[in-house]
Amino acid sequence: MKTDVIEADVLCVGGGIAGLMAAIRARELGAKVVIAEKGNALASGSARAGNDHFQCYIPEVHGPDIKPFIHQLQSHRGQIRDKKLAQAWAERSFEIVKLWDSWGIPMKYEGRYEFAGHGYAGYRLDHLKYSGLKQKPILVQEATKRGVEIINRVMIFDLLRDSGIVGAIGINTREDKLVIFLAKNVVLGTGFITRLYPSPVHGRINNPNFPITVTGDGRAMAFRAGAELVALDMPYRHCGPKYFARSGQATWVGVIRDGQGKQVGPFVSSPDRKYGDVVLETYPTLFEDVATAGKGPVYMDCTGISPEDYAYMIHFMKQEGYTSFLNYLAEEGIDLRVNPIEFMRYEIRVLGGVYYNEKAETSLTGLYAAGDELWGGIANAAVFGWIAGENAATGARGKQQSQLYTLQSFIEEKKQVLEKMKGRKAITDWKDANMALQQIMNDYAGVVRSETQLNAGLNALRRLKTKVNTHLAARNQWELTRCLETVNLLDLAELVIVAARERKETRGRHIRPDYPVTDPRLDKSRLFIKKVNDKIITEWRTIQD
Repeated sequence: MKTDVIEADVLCVGGGIAGLMAAIRARELGAKVVIAEKGNALASGSARAGNDHFQCYIPEVHGPDIKPFIHQLQSHRGQIRDKKLAQAWAERSFEIVKLWDSWGIPMKYEGRYEFAGHGYAGYRLDHLKYSGLKQKPILVQEATKRGVEIINRVMIFDLLRDSGIVGAIGINTREDKLVIFLAKNVVLGTGFITRLYPSPVHGRINNPNFPITVTGDGRAMAFRAGAELVALDMPYRHCGPKYFARSGQATWVGVIRDGQGKQVGPFVSSPDRKYGDVVLETYPTLFEDVATAGKGPVYMDCTGISPEDYAYMIHFMKQEGYTSFLNYLAEEGIDLRVNPIEFMRYEIRVLGGVYYNEKAETSLTGLYAAGDELWGGIANAAVFGWIAGENAATGARGKQQSQLYTLQSFIEEKKQVLEKMKGRKAITDWKDANMALQQIMNDYAGVVRSETQLNAGLNALRRLKTKVNTHLAARNQWELTRCLETVNLLDLAELVIVAARERKETRGRHIRPDYPVTDPRLDKSRLFIKKVNDKIITEWRTIQD
């Protein structure tokens, strides 16, 4: 296997929003910056199809006092955020809004800052409507213009550690080539975890809510290197058009109704483009309750929408990346002004990830993280990507590069793992392994969890891991990439089950019938998890106000 060695001051793992913003900022501060992207940075990650909401604080809209805004941010979808983290993000969010607008990403609608969706009357709206359809090409252009080196088709699968994190190791996803990165500082920006739970379209592994290549690689690598992860016990389920697996529930201007045509929530009775219908976000068991009451299915009803609001909704659906869905409606002659659309909940998503502080620093020296590695959303990826690049570049000044020879034994060990996967004759396909993993997670650590279920799931998962370690095979570089993703998912699945077992209460979408009460003593606590001497260790910590 051929080996390339690449040196940089700052290595950005992932060419999504967080990685690109980190790279742009680090390069502006004089660092030599490399982005390693598993796909192609022009169209990779969760933001590749576009977006239409950017959560932010704008003083001229929200007022000069930032405190109420930060308080609202601190608790979101069951995930408790550090005040310092929320404040650092809020204080710099408008800076990024203005930057993006100056780069050619339209952040205003009809000449004004337009806040809409994800809210209800009396709620401080914090999601700015913007036109993000071309955001990825624009950010790639800005990075390239500054001299950032973008290396596409390289999957980073492990971090290199000496006295701290000193680089990473990856493979070319098309050629039989190992790529070693020596870097003074590393920024993780690999995004969400998909393929851990089954797609809403059973048997179709390639139809989750987010791209199938976004598999939580950064979390798995960070954990193996000894970094702290947090909140992996807290699940979340998005919703949208049935079987289409598309995000953007707040882009819809309509009312959620049951199969009898009755509105389900108390917030809106007719289409309202300012608020949408936030019942989807505040009623975790909506779909199950409607079905149990014999009143299903659940519909998004846009009938009665004004022509202006309809045009508004369609415009932002295109920015959100709803192209295939809109094409389907046109082909089938379905008019949203006449036909309610059936909605559903999608697969379980894990909210937590690599812990990082207000400076984007993780618990490991030399390792930074941003965006969906912990806290989801385009705005967070943009702001903390910028902060991560800033601090990674500053921290790299005067820092010595590690020497390759000190890392050789670890690199050789990883190389042998790859060679075994490619050299096995008896094929255990990555899809088979991944679907077995999804079945275990769905059956034992799904919507309803209990001690006995989780223990049984953990035993089944560890048996699967043992088999995968000795049987998983790849016939080419593309399959090798999928195999490495599956190995990462197996590690993450174990952490999710261990964390879910440790949270002995019911909270949000983490439902424990054996512990049905929400424990108020945990209201300001989060569950951390890390590896110590090859053992998984959990620890509760209080989040400071």
